[in-house]
Amino acid sequence: MNIVIAGAGEVGTHLARMLSKQKHQIMLIDSDKQKLELIESQVDVLYVVGSCTSTGALRDAGVERCDLYIAVNPEEELNINSTLLAKRLGARQTIARVNNSEYLEEENSEYLKSIGIDSLIYPERLAAEEIVSTLKISGSRQAHELSDGRLQFLSIKLWENAPLLDLSLIQMAERYEAENFRVVAIKRADKTIVPRGNDRFMYGDMINVVTKPAYIQRLFDMCGKSRHEIRNVVIVGATRIGVKTASLLEKNYNVKLIEPDRETCISLADRLRSTLVINGSGQDLALLREEGIKNTDAFISVTDSSEINILSCLLAKKLGVKKSIAEVENMDYIGLAESIGLGTLINTKVIAASHIYRHTMNVDVKHLRFLTFSEAEVFEVAAEPGSKITRAALKDMTFPEDATVGGVIRGDDVIIAKGDTLIQPGDDVVVFALPEAIKKVLKLFR
Repeated sequence: MNIVIAGAGEVGTHLARMLSKQKHQIMLIDSDKQKLELIESQVDVLYVVGSCTSTGALRDAGVERCDLYIAVNPEEELNINSTLLAKRLGARQTIARVNNSEYLEEENSEYLKSIGIDSLIYPERLAAEEIVSTLKISGSRQAHELSDGRLQFLSIKLWENAPLLDLSLIQMAERYEAENFRVVAIKRADKTIVPRGNDRFMYGDMINVVTKPAYIQRLFDMCGKSRHEIRNVVIVGATRIGVKTASLLEKNYNVKLIEPDRETCISLADRLRSTLVINGSGQDLALLREEGIKNTDAFISVTDSSEINILSCLLAKKLGVKKSIAEVENMDYIGLAESIGLGTLINTKVIAASHIYRHTMNVDVKHLRFLTFSEAEVFEVAAEPGSKITRAALKDMTFPEDATVGGVIRGDDVIIAKGDTLIQPGDDVVVFALPEAIKKVLKLFR
């Protein structure tokens, strides 16, 4: 595909890097020439120096021939205006990043579609929703609902008390009810493995599992995890993510929001209904103790600083908080944060990329998530009539080694995939894949 990305900020750069690996033709537009030159030296992209609201710059970028135009500047007005221009110049499909949830309301989004913006993305809201989803399953590092909640994808760390340790996948299937779950990947140190029957579970492994919701507790028992009820939540940082998370959680949890800026606290006290807004620092040990940190079930740090978020969560864990969530935007820190057992990590670039990337696929992909801890994806794709995936059982299929099927939704039936599973036309199939396997997998479904 010919893809034009307007905005060479963190999200735009991450998208360019990711999409170029999939052999798409990428053109970047930004007014900062130095930033564009740096990206070009690292990523296989072309660029145009100029404003994305300039028709001249858009024409120079070949917008009239592009299959997908993505505007991801920090300023939403710039994104909306440039997307409208791109559509008018001939862009086939357009996506704009926004920072205001009002644009996502049905009547507003329908109007924007009618004038040329095919899709809107609000990364901070998506991040807040992911935080809420993760809190519902407290023992996992990542949790994603698939097929409207009929299947669940979980990432769970194995510590020394996990009954699964030293078992092979074959032994696990013999000992436990394997028809209710499927281990689709193991993250071990810096490597992600799509496991086979003789692969064994080791201390420190992060296992990625597709499971039926009713089997989640049994799965935690196998992994030596205890699920604790979350009632009291502390959020550090009145960023867009922090405020949106508080507004989503305050209906069902006791929420405290800590923010160092006094004026912001005063403003938020009027906007949030039942959240207790506290003026202070999330690294202030005395303040945390005063606010009852020992009774806190979940600690969420979403300031604008990855370093502060990591340190705040480490402090909270030291004080006894069982569940911690940190926004870590610096990709170089993610491996470090995972290795020290920080907890759940949130990265808006990864979240935004997940929602944009499925627009580059020429099959019906309903859900797609990039995994924060590894360069891998879990997605839900429909099997088209006549596609190769429907012609034989999975064990007889030439399926890429770096990918595997986790589950199948067939009407009202939920099926955990096994070797003798035969995919039927119209099935929604949950697939785990490393980047190099994605194109091969998608060909099977077309």
